[in-house]
Amino acid sequence: MGDLEIRPTAQDDIPAVVAMLADDPLGAQRESPHDLSPYLAAFERLSADPNQHLVVAVRHDRVVGTLQLTIIPGLSRRGATRSIIEGVRIHADERGSGLGTRLIEWAVDESRRQGCHLVQLTSDKTRTDAHRFYERLGFSASHTGFKLRL
Repeated sequence: MGDLEIRPTAQDDIPAVVAMLADDPLGAQRESPHDLSPYLAAFERLSADPNQHLVVAVRHDRVVGTLQLTIIPGLSRRGATRSIIEGVRIHADERGSGLGTRLIEWAVDESRRQGCHLVQLTSDKTRTDAHRFYERLGFSASHTGFKLRL
């Protein structure tokens, strides 16, 4: 995987990132790759926030993976800073190649560099393959998550 680069997402990468977000049964229901305007507005907000790290994995000038890492300072756990990994997606051609492991390792390393004491992520309860993947990387399903749509 020496030809792989993990770097901050550029505005020109947004179409490829959105295509990956939409390329599974859950994403197909909630993403709209034909209208990039909300994604571009969100990208501007993310880019302006130093606690947001939206990255892409690029191989041979092609975006093949992405994730968002959010750094959250807090008071709990003796004032610990934590990170949250969201929006992990691997291009269909790259699944099973080890790229997902590389992206998560990048996020954990960056979390350490940012002084985090805990790395969190959520995964839809239907994504059982993803759950096994995260457990193999040392994550444990220690909490039950809740969401409220607004």
